[in-house]
Amino acid sequence: MRVDLPQLVRLGREVCADLDQAERHEWWLTNGKGGYAGGTVAGTLTRRYNGLLIAPTQSNLQRQLLFAKADAELLDGDRVLPLYTNRWGSGAIELQGNLVLESFALEGRMPVWRYRVDDLLIEARIWMEHGRHCTVLAWCLLENPVGREVRLRVRLMTNVRDHHGVTGFDRPFPVSHISDCELDVHYPDSPVLHFHSRCGSVEAANFWVEDFDLPAEHERGLPDRDRHQCVGLMTFPVCLGHWVGLTASIEQDEPPCYLEESMRRFLAHDCDMLTRTKVTVSAFTQVPAWVDQLLLAADSFVIRQQDGSGRHAIVAGYPWFGEWGRDSMIALPGLLLATGRYTQARELLLGYLPLMDRGMLPNWFPGDGETPQYNTADAALWYIEAWCAYLTAVKDVQSVVQAWPVLQQIVAHYRDGTRHGIGMDTGDGLLRAGEAGVQLTWMDAKVGDHVVTPRIGKPVEINALWFNALQTMAEFALVLKDEVHAHEYAALADRARAGFQRYVRPDGMGLLDVLDGPDGDDARIRPNQIFAVSLPFSPLNYAAQRAVVQVCEQHLLTPFGLRSLAPGEADYRPHYQGDVWARDTAYHQGTVWAWLLGHYALAEYRVSGDSALALSRLAPMASQLVEDGLGTLGEIFDAEAPHRARGAPSQAWSVACTLEAWWKLYRAQHATQSEDSHDQHS
Repeated sequence: MRVDLPQLVRLGREVCADLDQAERHEWWLTNGKGGYAGGTVAGTLTRRYNGLLIAPTQSNLQRQLLFAKADAELLDGDRVLPLYTNRWGSGAIELQGNLVLESFALEGRMPVWRYRVDDLLIEARIWMEHGRHCTVLAWCLLENPVGREVRLRVRLMTNVRDHHGVTGFDRPFPVSHISDCELDVHYPDSPVLHFHSRCGSVEAANFWVEDFDLPAEHERGLPDRDRHQCVGLMTFPVCLGHWVGLTASIEQDEPPCYLEESMRRFLAHDCDMLTRTKVTVSAFTQVPAWVDQLLLAADSFVIRQQDGSGRHAIVAGYPWFGEWGRDSMIALPGLLLATGRYTQARELLLGYLPLMDRGMLPNWFPGDGETPQYNTADAALWYIEAWCAYLTAVKDVQSVVQAWPVLQQIVAHYRDGTRHGIGMDTGDGLLRAGEAGVQLTWMDAKVGDHVVTPRIGKPVEINALWFNALQTMAEFALVLKDEVHAHEYAALADRARAGFQRYVRPDGMGLLDVLDGPDGDDARIRPNQIFAVSLPFSPLNYAAQRAVVQVCEQHLLTPFGLRSLAPGEADYRPHYQGDVWARDTAYHQGTVWAWLLGHYALAEYRVSGDSALALSRLAPMASQLVEDGLGTLGEIFDAEAPHRARGAPSQAWSVACTLEAWWKLYRAQHATQSEDSHDQHS
């Protein structure tokens, strides 16, 4: 079985020639090693994170911008015809490249531009070598009716700065070395950036390109100017139908790059992943193109750590997130199980076993040699749920045996008490959690010392996860023939189920958000209650489950996710915008979260039995794949229509939870159709 790459993302001249639209649409590439590249369809720099090679150089996932920009221009006789566009701090805009941009598309995940300059048509492509910190840029002349001689000149701009920052004025010039078609760029305390071409000539340069305007950073209330160093010019003869280009790499053993072969490897990697997914996971051939595109996007978040451990990890989002324990466990079923990557799922789950401490999973991995942060009440509970999903998909009992002692430690520490006031209340069997100044739930925004949504007490989703974990552990114990622990966990689950009824509101408006907080119970309508229905084991009866879904549909549901707070509640914020304070205080106060849509769809299916209705909830995500972060799903949206995309443009759990829900619902729908067909013919 061999599949074709999706051709979902195609933008015409009406979008490409409109600078606002062309800048709003962004492309992102990754290399499976923690590095990435990203930019706008227009080719302008709008974020500090835009660049052609951003990679960890000294500390794992502490990434540096290395190769910032490549401005290309056609040399047609005496004419210089720019294919680039730039914004300057003065307000000036160089629009030449944008105005001749005829189309943009993703071939699988590979960005493809086509420029029409008079009677010349030239195509440009960018990709990254999988498993290597190497970016490839290529151009091909597709039309040249009169056959005149044309050359292409590319201005190479580099930098070495943290990808979260902008360039200061103390940056030294690099030392450059040219030989044949190669250019080596040496910055202090940084690996050599090696440019190579098999068909071009290199000319040295050494000057600053100043005052790039970064409007996306201005919108975020952050420094919005940057500067980069031009280190050289590469010039290529351009012949009809032949690819020319260059590689930029920090790999010490970078082999010679044959452009067509490298391009085929990239496209074949995407094709192979889709083929494996469809053969391994699904017997269905009619998979929508937008789901195929999501399957490709899923690969972007899975990396192999370069810290010596070699373990698999999940990047929470691009461009600014690293590895987060909670996000990894929530995303694992969608990224790895729904895509048939069972070996990687197993390795990732087992790789977290040594990281467990006092029953807690680290939530944040700051960097090499630094202490992971154990500041989440739910990551370890999501870890148990990830094991549940894994065993359901793979039936790999031996791996569960290997993890069993650590999984037991999680329950024991949560029951008896661990960090940050996390522990079981013997009175009702529920978990309490929280202390002043610490944000322990996924609603974790903090500005300075101000915790925006502290939720101290007994948050509803923590106890939905607690009940789910206890039921899962009881099931695991039965599978492992550990009858003593099966009885113990079942008894704890029964206590938690009885205690959980305290969340049920007598007015039929779903569940309370927090019990027993410093100011009493919190009755604000939030989406956290949806997990009491969407997780495999629910502590609620059918009537209570249905009330939860109805409340979420009425007050929280949008086309792209659930609001984090219902309109009309105190502190509700309709838009996520402004400076850091304004954005962080709106982060969980109404802002729509895409990852919650999959859980809503699964919960709705649970109470309605209507897989078609539940699948229809996911359908609007197809439109988002051709907006903003192209071919992927972003983090958040404004609470009010038109629900403008905000936050990180590519987010692991947004992609994963949509994929996981679609996979489960599509299989359920197919099973129902098969049963109906069997009944009709019996």
